[in-house]
Amino acid sequence: MAALLVDGLQYANWSEKIFRQMREGGVDAVHVTITYHETFRETVLNIEKWNRWFEQYPDLIFQGRTAADITRARTEGRTAIFFGSQNPSCMEDDIGLIEILHTLGLRFMQLTYNNQSLLASGCYEAEDSGLTRMGRQVVSEMNRVGLVVDMSHSAPRSTLDAIEHSTRPIAITHANPASWHPALRNKSDDILRALGQSGGMLGFSIYPHHLQGGPDCTLDSFCQMIMRTADLMGPEHIGIGTDLCQDQPDSIVEWMRVGRWSKTIDYGEGSASNPGFPPMPDWFQDNRHFGRIRDGLRAAGMNAADIDGVMGGNWHRFYETSFGPADRQL
Repeated sequence: MAALLVDGLQYANWSEKIFRQMREGGVDAVHVTITYHETFRETVLNIEKWNRWFEQYPDLIFQGRTAADITRARTEGRTAIFFGSQNPSCMEDDIGLIEILHTLGLRFMQLTYNNQSLLASGCYEAEDSGLTRMGRQVVSEMNRVGLVVDMSHSAPRSTLDAIEHSTRPIAITHANPASWHPALRNKSDDILRALGQSGGMLGFSIYPHHLQGGPDCTLDSFCQMIMRTADLMGPEHIGIGTDLCQDQPDSIVEWMRVGRWSKTIDYGEGSASNPGFPPMPDWFQDNRHFGRIRDGLRAAGMNAADIDGVMGGNWHRFYETSFGPADRQL
């Protein structure tokens, strides 16, 4: 079987066109954001929407729940969709909802989205208090049921606290090294080193605000950064997490950054002069272009086995040990 292809995160404006592009690109699995600031009930409504897409396009996509669904997707010529949340709003303040969300198919949950939450501090806060009392209990419950702790939008101390407190490896599904590009969302070498040593996973983001040079970032620069991070973390702990927001209207950026917490526009990684989505780099526009990353890594000198790991094999292995109950890993 050819090497698997897994994307660690997307938040596209889903459509038949995008589902077909996934198939054209040979994408076997994608972790998709199904909820940001939604409550539990609103998250359930989003799952209902996905259920309709699974019914409407059964030849293209299906819901993934275990790592075995990735190989099943490859065999059947479809794409497995794994659910995730970029904010703990979906569990509200009820720790019992974590197991219910996992039963419904949620496999990743961020403890923060830029701001302070009930669980931890976000990367845009002036003060980073680390994991809260509730945050520590929530991480333990996520460990128990098999819901991956995602610290992509979290502040440094909170991220290190999560790595230390979690009894199972965590993920940073979409970020890059801050030493390469100092965006608030990108992670320090100390954090990435700790993540690798703990068995966690980093997904490299292609969202332009996370790239050196923004939309003008070159494929070579991106791939050289991956090579350096492989040396830092170990090549088995890295993958792709594009953060692709394909076909989303600019109004969605406001929902992502503002949600219900602010009456004013929070520009976050954007600016008042450019509040919407930035253009993607010319070498990656949609799901048909993963092959360019593979070619770029080959040109940068990465060996074939490590390339296969980055493009999907490492995520597949991480899924195998992360999605089941702690006493019965799947």
